[in-house]
Amino acid sequence: MIDQLLVAADNTLKTLSGASHAARPSPSANSTTADALSDQERRHAGGLMRVNHVGEVCAQALYQAQALTTQDPALKRHFETAAREETDHLAWTQQRLHELGTRPSLLNPLWYAGAFGIGLVAGRIGDAMSLGFVVETERQVEQHLESHLSKLPASDTRSQAIVRQMKDDEARHAANAQQAGAAELPLPVRWAMRAAAKVMTTTAYRL
Repeated sequence: MIDQLLVAADNTLKTLSGASHAARPSPSANSTTADALSDQERRHAGGLMRVNHVGEVCAQALYQAQALTTQDPALKRHFETAAREETDHLAWTQQRLHELGTRPSLLNPLWYAGAFGIGLVAGRIGDAMSLGFVVETERQVEQHLESHLSKLPASDTRSQAIVRQMKDDEARHAANAQQAGAAELPLPVRWAMRAAAKVMTTTAYRL
């Protein structure tokens, strides 16, 4: 347990300091269209990608907490594998924020702490519920990313490429969690998650 806590602490520091590194190249590297963004478009794209970066900060916290609480070695590996893929998303969005000349959310420590706490609670309830939380979270994130594809400036092909790959990965994470034995969350819990996500995305766009 001490080793696991040290790993979780190291992940927390890397996540919040921006020191995470992607194992896969950024999808934006395949974009052949140069950005031609006005100042307004750049600010808007920066706000949207900041929201996406916050989502990846929360994903790191959630998966780390769930990996800590499960007693099933196979499920622990499942959470750790998903977290590594989410690390790619974290690094990609961090890089894109830098390219757009903006910063991550100032409230990232708060977002991380909240998601970590939720992951601990879900994990303590049981593995099926913990997986169910993953399924619902990833489905909501997938819908959110789909909406961003229509909101990003048409000329911002680099951000669009990142969001598309993230969306595909999130859909796969949800499917994997479903196959691993996820329980369906009660409707009030799903509503509460959507309300919390709305608060987070609205705030993170600006802060």
